Amino acid sequence: MILSSINLKNFRSHKDTYLNFSDKLNFIIGGNGQGKTTVLEGIYYLCTSKSNNSTSDIEAVSFNEAGFELNGIFNDLSENKVRIVYSVADNKKHYFKDTKLISRSADIIGTFPVVILTPSDHYITQGPPAERRRFVDSVISQSSENYLKTLLDYSKTLRQRSALLFQLKEDRRQYLFDELDAWTEKLIDSGLSLINYRLNFTSNFLKYIAASYKIIMGNDEVPGLKYSYLENYDGSGLKEEFTRLIELKRNEELKRSSNLVGPHRDDFLLEINNLNLKTYGSQGQHKTFQVVLRFAQFFYLKEIMGIVPLFLLDDIFGELDMKRSQRISEYLRELGQAFITMTDLTNTAFMPKNGNDRHINLRSGGVACG
Repeated sequence: MILSSINLKNFRSHKDTYLNFSDKLNFIIGGNGQGKTTVLEGIYYLCTSKSNNSTSDIEAVSFNEAGFELNGIFNDLSENKVRIVYSVADNKKHYFKDTKLISRSADIIGTFPVVILTPSDHYITQGPPAERRRFVDSVISQSSENYLKTLLDYSKTLRQRSALLFQLKEDRRQYLFDELDAWTEKLIDSGLSLINYRLNFTSNFLKYIAASYKIIMGNDEVPGLKYSYLENYDGSGLKEEFTRLIELKRNEELKRSSNLVGPHRDDFLLEINNLNLKTYGSQGQHKTFQVVLRFAQFFYLKEIMGIVPLFLLDDIFGELDMKRSQRISEYLRELGQAFITMTDLTNTAFMPKNGNDRHINLRSGGVACG
């Protein structure tokens, strides 16, 4: 899959920026605050209908403007034109694919697969379990419509059950406990589906991690990935254990009005040489693992979906030593189309040159040259 062009209108610092792209590597160069990262955000919007770094669409609107508009052209077996229009007055966003309005974000996810590596990826390896769950969920959701549907159903069940637990703090009538039992059964059913999906993913994804890690670091270190689910699970019947834990936590759930058991509390343990990365890893090992996870995601999606994802890298070379930077830049040649932001001060001597690459220099939210 190739993104041929993008047009950003009233999108953060970009008033009306039009960019054509190479189908190989695209270097987006400029100083701080010149709109480099915003270009990647615009690409991510086109692929997913959402921002990768903010929760509110209004944050992306240029100052004193009524809204923003994004246009992009994707080419694969056919051409697809994507247009996103957001209005501040209505606080509404409309996503059009070839003039057809797509009303649900879930109908977009996976259509234009994308992988993005940013400095905030340090949360994946160093942050709380929720960050690792978010990473895994995003990877599986792009490749499996059924997983995404199950995940959305599970999230809805969590909200409904949480509201009911809160209500039971004040009202202990029997019919509410009966309703809680019904939501608990639904939680277990959809939760078990998520756990099984994640188990299969973990065992499969590890080989992609290992392959990418070996290319970047050689055989010096061995990466690992383990799925931690259902507190102290001993390998007995999965549904029986899920049910037992919920019953065990019932009074505490009622007291705290919170869902205390299920895959929304799982974790994914990242390891190097059988040691927990979060606890024992150096800063260099953390950064390397973050890069490896995104390369692994790329090749996983490519193989599972049969579509080459877009790869977005936001200012990563400034944080890596020369050896890692050189190996990663060489590895990028195997990806297809990639978009790489860097400051105009970044040393690029380590990067192999290719006449098909495109260098886009930005200044004050516009194209200086390129």
